[in-house]
This record gives sequence, structure tokens and C-alpha cells, in this order.
Amino acid sequence: SGIFLFMSNLSQSQNDKTTMKKQTIYQFKVEDLSGKKFDFASLKGKKIMIVNTASKCGLTPQYKELEALYKEYSSKGFVIVGFPANNFAGQEPGTNEEIATFCQLNYGVTFPMMDKVSVKGDDMCAVYQFLTQKAKNGLEDSEVKWNFQKYLLNEKGELVKVIAPKTLPTDPEILNWIKG
Repeated sequence: SGIFLFMSNLSQSQNDKTTMKKQTIYQFKVEDLSGKKFDFASLKGKKIMIVNTASKCGLTPQYKELEALYKEYSSKGFVIVGFPANNFAGQEPGTNEEIATFCQLNYGVTFPMMDKVSVKGDDMCAVYQFLTQKAKNGLEDSEVKWNFQKYLLNEKGELVKVIAPKTLPTDPEILNWIKG
């Protein structure tokens, strides 16, 4: 009877997993670079790319491609949300105001840029806890390896793909996903 009890507990826990509602990005409200509230629920029905950015990184020129991607596809239900972070080699030392100025002057960034956050470690922000923990995102555990790692979320706000920092925003894998 001990085995039977174990088996019924096992099937019960599997049932709990299936009935547990998958978390989405829509639960989060953050602040943008200018201190305004940004509600992810406002992005329902759009494909979302979340990217951690830095102004003094070898990958910083990706801002140019991110902006081009955003300009081309924002009218087609695609949005990019940038999160400046200083987690890697001190490559984002600036204040929100300095980051905003840098992005505008150097790359003409118009996609939403959020308040500077931490994307790893003990002080990791809630959005990145969701993005990096399978228990929260239902897809996979991941670690933000460097600046410009990309997280792709579908029109339901669910994480569907994690893209390495060095993979360019214009990579066919990303373009095909946006168009798909």
C-alpha cells in the first residue's frame, strides 16, 4: 500500500503542475529610464524581445541593429524592451539620464528603455528572476552570460527562446521568429 500511496501522490503532483497557471511577463510593472511606470501588461498580443544593455561594451553597437529591428517591426506587433545593467565588467556605470542621452545620441534608440537593474546575483530584479528561472517561466533555467543577451517572449507573454549575447539582433533565427 506504500507504493500505491506514493503513486497516487505522484499523479496528484503532476496534476498540480498542469493546473498551475504559467506565469507571464505581464505581471511586472517597472520604471523606465525617465522614471515613468511601465506596465508589461500593455504589451499583450505583441512579440517581445527583452535585452540587457550596456554603453561601454564590445557588443554596444548592437543598439544600432536593435533600433533598426524595432523600427521595421514595431508596427507589426513586435517590441524591444531594454534593461541597462552594470553586472559585467562595470560596462554600464552611468546614471539613467546618462544612459538615455548615450542611447539617443549614439544610436537614436526609440524602443522602451527601463531603469538600470541587476540581471544576476543576489540583487537580481524580479523581471530577470522570471526570465532566468524555469520554476517561474516554465521554459528553462538560464544565466545572463553577458550584455545583450536576448529573451524572446510570444504574444501571450510567455518565454519561448533565449538568445546568446553575441548573436546579432538581425540573425535569421531572430528574424524568422519575429516574422513567424
